[in-house]
Amino acid sequence: MAKKVTPYKDSNLGKKEQVTQMFDTISKNYDGLNRVISFGIDIKWRKRVVAILKKKKPQSILDIATGTGDLAIKMVETGAKKIVGLDISPGMLEVGENKVNEKKLHETIEMIVGDSENLSFDENSFDAVTVAFGVRNFETLEKGLAEIHRVLKPSGTFVVLETSVPTKTPYKQGYNFHCKYILPFVGRLFSKDRSAYTYLSESAAVFPHGENFNNILRKIGFIEVENKPQTFGVASIYVATKA
Repeated sequence: MAKKVTPYKDSNLGKKEQVTQMFDTISKNYDGLNRVISFGIDIKWRKRVVAILKKKKPQSILDIATGTGDLAIKMVETGAKKIVGLDISPGMLEVGENKVNEKKLHETIEMIVGDSENLSFDENSFDAVTVAFGVRNFETLEKGLAEIHRVLKPSGTFVVLETSVPTKTPYKQGYNFHCKYILPFVGRLFSKDRSAYTYLSESAAVFPHGENFNNILRKIGFIEVENKPQTFGVASIYVATKA
């Protein structure tokens, strides 16, 4: 079992409540910091997620841990008639809602507060479910994945974009240096929450990426599971199907 990492070491709150507090605090700076920290490569990764789903022609998509809505907005390109962006952080959703309204996409995209581990949707509700940089924030990973499996329609597609740890030299060493020093340093410069970006790097380091995550997906009941490493292995796109 992966080591449990939380944003605030001295807090008495559970991980879920701490994650909510953290993202509410950094929500106004989140998009800009992401572009700086990832050198903008995260935009390319999201485009690849959209390209995968575009081939599936989903009519309804649930984007869990939607944050400020970047992926939900991009997924309009799939042709889906209904896209629901769900997040536990009202602060992140407020930023996302503003972006949706500015692009006049409110008839297609609905942004709602929700808990990924207790989804308020019926079984077999969505053609596709996506999570970008969010599964590592689940308090109980398998519970969240089981909920996703429940609300996904049979033959529906589940796509996860998540950070991973490169295994080859020199990318592994470069990634470790970036996570240990650069990411927290930039986070402290631009964010009033000093713990947030330390947590984001630590949680990425302990997440069961690659085949370990594939096996968890299979255990939940997903089939046709595969992962596609991105940019020297610093992230992966996982694709799975509900039988």
